[in-house]
Amino acid sequence: MHEPRTAVVIGRWLGAAFLICFATGLISHGLQDPPGWLRDHLPSRPVNGYRITQGLHVISGIAAIPLLGAKLWTVYPKLFVWPPARSVLQALERLGIVLLLGSALLELFTGLLNTLQWYPWPFPFRQAHFWLAWIAIGGLLLHIGAKAPEIAENWRRVREASPERRAFLTGVAVSVLTVTAVTAGQSVPWLRRLDLLAPRRPDLGPQGLPVNRTAAAAGTEITPTRANDWRLTVAGPRTYTLTLDELAALPQYTALLPIACVEGWSASAYWTGVRVLDLLERVGAPATARLRVVSLERYGSYRVTEMEASYAHDPLTLLALRVNGEVLAADHGYPARIIAPDRPGVLQTKWVSRLEVIA
Repeated sequence: MHEPRTAVVIGRWLGAAFLICFATGLISHGLQDPPGWLRDHLPSRPVNGYRITQGLHVISGIAAIPLLGAKLWTVYPKLFVWPPARSVLQALERLGIVLLLGSALLELFTGLLNTLQWYPWPFPFRQAHFWLAWIAIGGLLLHIGAKAPEIAENWRRVREASPERRAFLTGVAVSVLTVTAVTAGQSVPWLRRLDLLAPRRPDLGPQGLPVNRTAAAAGTEITPTRANDWRLTVAGPRTYTLTLDELAALPQYTALLPIACVEGWSASAYWTGVRVLDLLERVGAPATARLRVVSLERYGSYRVTEMEASYAHDPLTLLALRVNGEVLAADHGYPARIIAPDRPGVLQTKWVSRLEVIA
């Protein structure tokens, strides 16, 4: 069970999980913090795009935990061979192992705690997670390059596997499938009944939706009794303000859209409100204009967000006033919040007070 063939089989599974996690993580990072060359090309469709990619990101990351444990158990006798390197090729292999193992362990550990919204470290999670992913992939490529001859030799089965190896690989596969089945329900609706270990149940919370950030945590104080003081300012070529009653008197649209969060959970709801497209047309914004969204919340990294033109001018993007037929609860962004297709939940700004056109 410590032979190269076993390590190659486990390595294929682990490599697939890493690559899926890496690719979907790049998508999430690009949507949250797009570089200049990408900003004008972000798609607002498919509607469930981010729900699928981020769900795969968390699912593959959790599946990689037992796979990494199995891989380490398979190869651990070779990790303590002395001297550690007898040639340049072996030294490169060892360097790849150090980079891969260290970054992979940190990546999976911090990513798992992120699904629980627990951050016991002093550094920013998203940026650290992003760069650790590049280090892990670099270490993986270096490791594959150094071990390529051995991998090629053991890629195909050359003889019947021993009962011990079959039992071990079956146990690993069952473990991965079990962990996936009892955690993926937070993003895969048909697995929701098995959602035993996932951090979130997407159908639990005010108005049937989870809440990551409450009104109290954000420092907002708008309640239905104080809504008369609230104004929405739309700043642009023809700046104007609207009261809540005036906003509610505008043409209202309903769309079935998901909330999909970076922690992996997602849930769909019927949102009703004013199309952002209509608000932009009224202010005289050009079709290529981006939008700055300002929230009433006092604390938090996403108090001010920017919305690319593809989202701002999508007819499904709403300044929502209601969810599932009910007036928004305070924790869901009362009196108004952004809801847009194919967008990370952290950018679906709640407690909106101002929209600014960015030419």
